Amino acid sequence: MLIYLARRFALALVTCVAISILTFIIIRLPPGDFVDAYIANLASSGSTVSAEQAQAMRHEYGLDRPVIVQYGLWMQRVVHGDFGVSMMWRRPVTEVIGDRLWLTMALSFAALFLTWTIALPIGIYSAVRQYSMGDYVATMLGFIGLAIPNFLLALILMYFGFRYFGLSVGGLFSAEYAQAAWSWDKAWDLLKHVPLPACVLALAGTAQLIRIMRANLLDELRKPYVVTARAKGLTERHVVLKYPLRAALNPFASSIAYLFPYLVSGSIIVSLVLGLPTVGPLLLQALVAQDMFLAGTIVLLLGIMTVIGTLVSDLLLMWIEPRIRLQGRA
Repeated sequence: MLIYLARRFALALVTCVAISILTFIIIRLPPGDFVDAYIANLASSGSTVSAEQAQAMRHEYGLDRPVIVQYGLWMQRVVHGDFGVSMMWRRPVTEVIGDRLWLTMALSFAALFLTWTIALPIGIYSAVRQYSMGDYVATMLGFIGLAIPNFLLALILMYFGFRYFGLSVGGLFSAEYAQAAWSWDKAWDLLKHVPLPACVLALAGTAQLIRIMRANLLDELRKPYVVTARAKGLTERHVVLKYPLRAALNPFASSIAYLFPYLVSGSIIVSLVLGLPTVGPLLLQALVAQDMFLAGTIVLLLGIMTVIGTLVSDLLLMWIEPRIRLQGRA
């Protein structure tokens, strides 16, 4: 098992290096650079920038150096925890992201927790009570969840909340705590605001996992070992929970690998609609402005979250599926 874990950690490190290279290449793909985008924005407002000023700006941000040198300098900073200075905000990237990163992670974990908490029991019920009224209702809700975009659900909740309840649905803090320093009152206010956007983000993932759990458990319940267990007189609870459920959890656990980054990247439009102070809208602004340090840091963090999600999935699968442990031992 230790060999298996060592291989997974080593592969995760190599993958992170590859992600950093791809991230830098992707950020450099659009024509021009931040200075060109900055000059274009000034030109649209009637201002101009001389060639000497543009060259000085490129030298200030290191944009006049070879691409390989730029990548090397960026990675040297990243290793030491320095992600550079945001060209758009003219502040260190860590300060720009600041609380947004922690708020995004808190919202993502809350959405992931809701997804698992809702999808697991409903998927089990739909499989055990196949073609029952509850199964049909769960199937209908699952298809609705897959069909309705998250941002549309957010707009509907905002309309009904304001129209019928007089509530301002949006944001993660009340007005008096938005700019206040962290305290127990602000943390409690955050906990009161998190459930609504977490439910909006969890809707599509929940609907998808319900269908996955139902299909996997139905496939396991039809296998010969389940028939044998019933013939030996085991109760239906033991027949379902002992082995079929554990085997059906394999694809369920592997879904963590893509749910982590999806909850962050997929929340961009939802964050814009609900006015959430997360990294999604910040990433959109950085990409439009070609702020390579800010956009590169956020994209790199998304990639690392994918690697972490994959590693967590591997550890869960190793715990759920004994054959994985035996292969690692071999």
